[in-house]
Parts: sequence; C-alpha cells; structure tokens
Amino acid sequence: MGKRQQMVPGTWGVKCSFHSLAALLVTALVIGVIYLTGESGRLIEEPTTVKDNNESTSQCNLFSGKWVFDNTSYPLYKDHECTFMSDQLACEKFGRKDLSYQNWRWQPHQCDLPRFNATAFLERLRDKRLVFVGDSLNRGQWVSMVCLVDSSIPPKRKSLHFNGSLITFKAKDYNASIEFYWAPLLVDSNSDDPTNHRLPDRIVRVQAIEKHAWHWTDADILVFDSYLWWRRPKMKVLWGSFESSDGISIYKEVEMLRVYEMALKTWSDWLEIHVNRTKTKLFFVSMSPTHERGEEWGKAKGQNCYNETEAISKEGYWGTGSDPKMMRIVEAAIDELKTRGLTVEMINITQLSEYRKDGHPSIYRKQWEPLTEEQSSNPSSYADCIHWCLPGVPDVWNELLYAYIFHYSS
Repeated sequence: MGKRQQMVPGTWGVKCSFHSLAALLVTALVIGVIYLTGESGRLIEEPTTVKDNNESTSQCNLFSGKWVFDNTSYPLYKDHECTFMSDQLACEKFGRKDLSYQNWRWQPHQCDLPRFNATAFLERLRDKRLVFVGDSLNRGQWVSMVCLVDSSIPPKRKSLHFNGSLITFKAKDYNASIEFYWAPLLVDSNSDDPTNHRLPDRIVRVQAIEKHAWHWTDADILVFDSYLWWRRPKMKVLWGSFESSDGISIYKEVEMLRVYEMALKTWSDWLEIHVNRTKTKLFFVSMSPTHERGEEWGKAKGQNCYNETEAISKEGYWGTGSDPKMMRIVEAAIDELKTRGLTVEMINITQLSEYRKDGHPSIYRKQWEPLTEEQSSNPSSYADCIHWCLPGVPDVWNELLYAYIFHYSS
C-alpha cells in the first residue's frame, strides 16, 4: 500500500489516499473497521468496501492502533510549566519518578495522527466557546486542553474564572474560551454541587436537564462525557423537585442501564430542540476505563494500578473497568439523533486507554484528606486508578478531538 499516509479525519475513522499498485486490482478491497461489540468487550471486524480508482480510498480507524514509545516528540508540554495544572493530575509534582508514561504516542494502524498545533487550534477557536460537559474525567481532558495551549499565550493574555459549576479559561487575544461544566450525570442530580458531591445515595431527575443546559446553549463546540458516576446496579430516580415542599415528589429505584438510557434520551431531546445546527459541533467521549483489578493483567488479586510503569501490550485487551452495555446505549442514542438530522461524533478513547494501566496518578497526587495509618501501610488501598496523570493519556484524547474539529469545522 506504499508509505503511510497523513490522516484526513472522517466519521469513525479517517480516509487516506494511496495510488493503485496495479490496474487489475479487484474492484473492492475489504478492510477491517474495528469497533466494540458484545458484553465481553471483544473487538471484532466489520467489512468496509473500498473501490479501486487511480486515487483509491481506504478507511483508517483512528481508534485502532498501538502505543509507540516516543521520547523525542512527547510529552507535548511539561507538568510544571502548565499555569493551570490540577494537583489531582500533576503526578511528577507529587513525587512520581518514573516519567515514561509521558512519552507514549498513539499510532493508528493505517495513518498518522496529526500533531497538536496550539496556535492553529486557538485560531480555529477565535470568537468561539469550546465547552467540556461531564465529570472529573472530562475535567481532566479540559485541563489537558488548557495545558496544550497555555504556552502559546502570553501570561497577561489569559485568565481562569470560576462560577459555580462552570470554569472558564480565556485566551484574550483570540476572544476564545475553553470551559468545563460539572454535570457528572448530564441530567439533574443530587451530585451536581461542584465540590460537595460525594453522596452515598445517588438520585437523578432523568427528565430534567435545563438547569445545566442553559450554560451550554450558545457554545460552538460541545464535548460530553458521562460514565463513571453511573457505575452501580440501581439508581434512585426522582419525579418532581429536590426542593419540593408539596410532598408530591416520587422516588423509585430503577436498574441503572434503564436510567442511563432515559437520561441520554433527555439529553438528546434537548440537543435536537436547542442546538444551532449551523453553528455547534457535538462530540461524546466514550468511557474512560479504570484499572482497579490487577488480576486482569497478571497481578495478585486485590492489587491495582499501583506501581505499574508499563502499558499493556496485548492488542484488544479489555478489562472490567469498561462496560460495553453502556457504550452501546450511547451509540444507540447517537444513531437515533442522526435519524433526526443531528450529528454527534463519538471520540472512542476506550480501547486505546485500556492499554494504559501505567497512566493513572496512583498515589502521586494531592491527598485531600490525611491518610490513615492503614492506608499509609498499604499504598494500593488509596491509589487513584481512575483519573490520568498529565501530561499523559488525555492529551491523546485531545489530539483526536483536534483532528475532528479541524475536519468538521472546515
């Protein structure tokens, strides 16, 4: 097929041009587009037809590839040089010595992911709002994006503003904002306070989203995620108001997958009615996997990502930290929106992140509460195997987003 082609983004993959090796090639070639299916999370192949022309095209799936160690081009920025780095994600600052997790580049099998260009990205965001909406994983991606552009903006020409659930980073010379809005379940819930949200009894109002959504209405680019906060067998659903004084609010425990489906229906209905289709680009970032069961990659039972310094090399590895059933619900909601004339692109970060058991903060982050004696004697008991060190894996999520924004905004 000749030398590797520079990618040009497409929907779930990217089209890459190459010259035909011979005029008598068959008129159709079948290539594999990797996607997730089945409860086991196995990867299978779906055939895609490719016509033979002088300038034939093949499908390149950006999300199917491997991690390549690259200590020349990566990391894309330094932990201590990012003005707005989060102490929850600054692993080097909090004592991590093995920094090889910063030097991995995602390499799709059949094309190249373009390198992030901060100046070009800021120019694309001129006079626009990019808003990340979701949970702390989405906030980590927001921090990554801010760090990616930070060094390209003079110190006095950028700012950070907090307003309840909304955090706004401003690049003044571009009149551009990169924002994060805390809505871990997308719809209204009792976990919506940006600081005091760790409640044992989680309650959602699956038919209510307006309290959050008015903050995003005029955004030019919306990037959603919602996964981690749903991980429980059942959820308590509220019909009525949290502030109801008339006693007519109804609570009912419902199987989680059904509640998730209902919440995404509310989300998609809001998008259909309120989104300006000529202006706003929509993305949904798939679930970010956890690495809390070390026995899945050969460690002793009860161990997790603590002390992990190498990625998983087995292609197609899939752990219990990702739920394919939930992914299918998201895909179904996105497909159904497409029938209504609204496109939401899935940024499928799940499989590529599954390999990176080495990329979590583990014990190398700010501890918001003093460690107990029991925790201190057993570091794996308080290791964070959910979030991601920066620089690190979320930078690649943003490189994927960058590729899609440039294609769909052109």
